[in-house]
Amino acid sequence: MGKGEQGKPYPLAEDECDDSVYKENGFNIYVSNNIALDRSLPDIRHPNCKQKLYLENLPNTSIIIPFHNEGWSSLLRTIHSIVNRTPDHLIAEIVLVDDYSDRGAYGEKT
Repeated sequence: MGKGEQGKPYPLAEDECDDSVYKENGFNIYVSNNIALDRSLPDIRHPNCKQKLYLENLPNTSIIIPFHNEGWSSLLRTIHSIVNRTPDHLIAEIVLVDDYSDRGAYGEKT
């Protein structure tokens, strides 16, 4: 029920508006840092896709996420979305590949 739930806009107070936050990541990192990692999202699939039947025994897969100077909260939200929305047996591994980021040490984040 928090801000950003169901993909809704995150309303900013006038004192929270700062265009400089877009320069570092290309999006408002302040807003990203204040949206829950496990936020809910609407199902935006075409109605016909919702009726599609899949094989029960699909193979698992490795998910590779390359990133460069990514905002930490958006990277974590991506991982949470994958884990929360994909059946466990379909994920063999999630591999994060830092493509020579020069902002901080991602490996040291907790």
